[in-house]
Order: sequence, then C-alpha cells, then structure tokens
Amino acid sequence: MIFNKDTAKKTAEVLLQINAIKLSPQEPFTWASGWKSPIYCDNRITLSFPMIRNYIRETMAKQIEKEYGKPDVIAGVATGAIGIGILVAEYMGLPFIYVRPEPKGHGRQNQIEGFVQDGQNVVVVEDLISTGKSSLNAVRALREANLNVKGMIAIFTYGFDIAAKNFEKENVFLQTLGNYDSLLEQALETKYISEKELKTLSEWNTNPSEWSAL
Repeated sequence: MIFNKDTAKKTAEVLLQINAIKLSPQEPFTWASGWKSPIYCDNRITLSFPMIRNYIRETMAKQIEKEYGKPDVIAGVATGAIGIGILVAEYMGLPFIYVRPEPKGHGRQNQIEGFVQDGQNVVVVEDLISTGKSSLNAVRALREANLNVKGMIAIFTYGFDIAAKNFEKENVFLQTLGNYDSLLEQALETKYISEKELKTLSEWNTNPSEWSAL
C-alpha cells in the first residue's frame, strides 16, 4: 500500500473542505459491518464539486500510469466508485466497466457491467477502503472473468491492519490518494478537530471493531 505525502495532505484538505468527512464522537455512526465509528467518510460528495473531482480524476490517472502503466480497462466498484471511475476512464481515454457486489438476479445476471475480453489488463478504482472486503470481492469477480487485475487505486483509506492483511492475502497492490494519518494531521492543523477529538479518533483507528464511545 503506497501513497504520496503531498498528495495525501492535499486530498485531506479537499475532503475536509467539502465536509466529505463527518465527525460525531458522542453519537457515533454505525457502519454496515456493525462497527461503531466517530468518523464517516462519504467521497461521493466530491462529484458535486467540479474542481475537486477534476483534481481527484487527474491525480488518480497520473498515479495509475506511474504505478501500473496504461491498462486496457478501468473498473469501478459499485456503487460508490462508479462516478469517479468513469471520470478517470474518460480522462485516460479508456473503456469503463463496473462491478456489482453480486450478480443481478434477473436478465443476463451480470456481476460485471460493460464489455470485457479475456486477458485484458484492468485497474480497479475505489472511493474508500475500510476492511477491503467489498473491494476485494470486485477483484475476485474480475479475475474469475479472466481479466488481469494490475492493482487498485482509492481516494481514501482508514489504514486498518485488517485491510492490509486482506489485500496481501489476495495479492492485490493498493495505492491511495489519502490516508487516515494525513487526514488527522490536516484536521488538527486547520482546527477542524480539537486535541481531545484527535485522541478519540486515534484510539478508534487502533481497534475499530471493539471501540465504543462510552
């Protein structure tokens, strides 16, 4: 898992600027996994801000070419990364596909939407990495379709140990524009959070599955 420090700082700055990051230490959010969290990140908000979405698509495109070369196809993970994935594919002049969490229950029962051919090189675009489960589910679907997954790029990662282990186990190379430590540094520097909130957010990130606001 790699990231560029300057890019991570800039990404944290823009996400905080548009309130894509929300904090609620006293009344934590509940994730789909059941985990309680004092922080919630909704990167889909970036699509509503042209300058910021352009920054993300161009930065992603440049990092993709630098780390993976130019793939044959860009794949977005449904639903959160469809929008940004299309923007990246358009910027790079590449075809776009997206991957559902599971095959449709009707019609052609596709899990992968779009045109693909055996052996094509694919880079997967994701908006957010928590445990990595849903992201890696998409990778498995692409591999089962005989596509060569070069790697994945995401806007932001919480940096959980379990995610690093999951990506290593599946042999998937991940790079991200932003990460949790850079976010906290930027939030504290801009007084978006207090020292007390920084402590809460740091404690949560160390053991998110067991964390409680009480």
